[in-house]
Amino acid sequence: MAIPTGFGRAGSAAGKIRLGLALLMFCLSAAPTVRADDTRFHIFTENYPPYNVSKTGKNFAHKREDIGGICPEMVEALMANTPYEYEMKMRDWSFAYRWVKEHKNHALFCTARTDEREDQFQWVGPLASIRWTLFAAPDSDIQLNSLEDAKGLKIAGYKGDVMTDYLLSKGYDVTTTVTDEQNPRRLVLGQVDLWVTDGLVGPMVAKENGDITGLRPVLVFRETPMYLAVSNKTDPAVVAKLQAGLDKARKDGTIDAIKKHYGIGN
Repeated sequence: MAIPTGFGRAGSAAGKIRLGLALLMFCLSAAPTVRADDTRFHIFTENYPPYNVSKTGKNFAHKREDIGGICPEMVEALMANTPYEYEMKMRDWSFAYRWVKEHKNHALFCTARTDEREDQFQWVGPLASIRWTLFAAPDSDIQLNSLEDAKGLKIAGYKGDVMTDYLLSKGYDVTTTVTDEQNPRRLVLGQVDLWVTDGLVGPMVAKENGDITGLRPVLVFRETPMYLAVSNKTDPAVVAKLQAGLDKARKDGTIDAIKKHYGIGN
């Protein structure tokens, strides 16, 4: 925009006023447009099929379009009902868990909501639920009537997983890996007696990592709802808008449609 000139060397009072108004209009026209609510969320997840699925063939992803599965679609649906922009990334669970806790406007899904975690986050949900399951190898003769029956047996789990942490806290013999991918192979090779994982996840991970089938679910010992876990550093009023976004997606049938598509009933 051209600044008006020609008011004379010293300029009249009226000319100075016009010049000032012109400068003001120039500044306003050059200023970037500001949204009514410019909050931007940084949302993390892990590769945990069928809840969260990497489309890159790796355990990490940098873009929403590279992440599929039940929970990402639910989170996308709830965010569509809010005024907030967001980015979604896939990372190692233990890293993402620590990172999200320490940063404002950060969130993590699908996170099991337990008593131990209750005060560590603000919670938006529920999204889905996990069934805490102990699997045995196809040729194993292990039978469990209760979790107590697993005492003394070697159990495979992975670092940072809520089921693994629970068993460790109760004194069970759990050996951990960074991800769950190695655990089906450890189980069929006899390196461990049992593997703790979600009832839906276990068979899929086994099939995709070694073409292992026929694992025996010998005990389901708990079921836990999963949520979008939001950093405590985030404004509670913002978290309330996230919950309202999920409630709207549930009311209008979007959440049920996602569940139906993936064949889950919870």
